[in-house]
Amino acid sequence: MRLSFWQTFPPRIKRIITVVAFFFLTIIIAIAGALTPLSREDASSISEELEQLRQNVSVQYIFGNNFMLCLVMFAPIAGPIFGGYVLYNTGVVIAAESMVNDLPALITFFTLFIFPFTWLEFFAYSTAFAESFWLIRRIIQRRGRREIVNACILIAICAVLLLVAAIIEIALIGALT
Repeated sequence: MRLSFWQTFPPRIKRIITVVAFFFLTIIIAIAGALTPLSREDASSISEELEQLRQNVSVQYIFGNNFMLCLVMFAPIAGPIFGGYVLYNTGVVIAAESMVNDLPALITFFTLFIFPFTWLEFFAYSTAFAESFWLIRRIIQRRGRREIVNACILIAICAVLLLVAAIIEIALIGALT
């Protein structure tokens, strides 16, 4: 069964719709992680590890970490699986921080969307997921070589988004400490 309405959309609109759909999927995956029940000991352990990471954060560290994760998410099939794992674990870290601070995990999760870096990071990851989907589709259609050009452009866009996100995040950390 073909989706006839899908055929009526121009290619750019199809890509935007795909990114938006994956944006919601990435949020759902992270929420699932945030709703994961944790023991107090596990939450404390995760929170302590996060605190140790915070002591040495820099734009380069945040950007490098997020960009490497995002690059893997571009890979057909394995990328979204890996990305789902990363996003789920991000949610678990949010759950741990929430538990340690006696806050509801969902409120903590959605409060992160006050900050622009959260939107930029989720948009970059959603773009990577969507392009992974398009790479698979084009490979099946035997048009994979042409899609690699789009993938390269989107990787560059994601790099810029994640760099801006890292700069904003470090600026906010500096302002709040």
